[in-house]
Amino acid sequence: MMAVAGIGARLLVFGMGFLVFTQQVQSQVVQAENVTVMEGETAEITCRLHSYDGSIVVIQNPYRQTLFFNGTRALKDERFQLVSFTHKQLRIALSDIRVEDEGGYYCQLYSEDTHHQVAVVTVLVLPEPIVEVKGEEPVENGEVELICTVPRSKPPARIRWFRDKKLLQVPPTVKVQPPSVLLREGDDLTLTCSVTGNPQPADVMWSRLNDSLPSRAKLSGNLLTITALTTVDNGTYVCEAENELGRTADEYVLVVYDPGAVVEPQTSVSYAVVGGVLAVFVFAIICVLTVTVCFSMRQKGSYLTHEASGLDEHGEAREAFINGNESHERKKEYFI
Repeated sequence: MMAVAGIGARLLVFGMGFLVFTQQVQSQVVQAENVTVMEGETAEITCRLHSYDGSIVVIQNPYRQTLFFNGTRALKDERFQLVSFTHKQLRIALSDIRVEDEGGYYCQLYSEDTHHQVAVVTVLVLPEPIVEVKGEEPVENGEVELICTVPRSKPPARIRWFRDKKLLQVPPTVKVQPPSVLLREGDDLTLTCSVTGNPQPADVMWSRLNDSLPSRAKLSGNLLTITALTTVDNGTYVCEAENELGRTADEYVLVVYDPGAVVEPQTSVSYAVVGGVLAVFVFAIICVLTVTVCFSMRQKGSYLTHEASGLDEHGEAREAFINGNESHERKKEYFI
């Protein structure tokens, strides 16, 4: 048993060594080079041959159609041209390359054993951004919306805005639209997350603070639906959106009431704001009353003073008239 096990192990090691050796031989016989090229340019695909013995050499496209057979064109596509075919390499050129041309091109050598390698051709598409003005032409002190679109790009373009060569950081805006009615146990809840941005975020993310979403929650795009609400569903629900320029979130606090609970209607204005307005109104009334009272008191004092002064003058005049001791000038002075 020990001897058999030892022999099996040696055979296994020998077999593995043979496989590795075979792979090395394959890589030495045929070698292919990957190519990356811009759309519309020319890509050269090279199959390097080692120890070539005159056997058949074939290059196939990603659809496994034969392009060249021993240097002879096999596919009627004038964009493929033979560059060179020697005992060391087979090189072809693909002009005016397109995105649909990319993929793996097979270099195959048919000798006693079949050897092949794949040359991966990658086609890049240069982005060409287009900026449009939405709505009316911009005017001074007005608003303008600019839309940047990239119809074609490979890899996908990342849009960034610059002003005077300075990068602008403008994350998307997010707003959760709350329901307009009170929610009670058994009701269904649907929250809508409105998102705007440039570029527009691809999707939104829903979550609940300090807890997971209920098992009855269903996500569909920017909608969150929870059926058959219970008080266990209470919590703060968060909608997030992200693009290349940043991430923004908005929250909604869910409160589920008992079916028979009496709840005062909610108002859109907070009690703090109402109290502040009332305080200012009461203070204004107090100020008006204070000013009115002070003004009345001042007018009354002035009237009494003048009235007393008038009595004294009339008394002196009457006394002067009775006594007759004062001259006529004196009387005129008092009456005036």
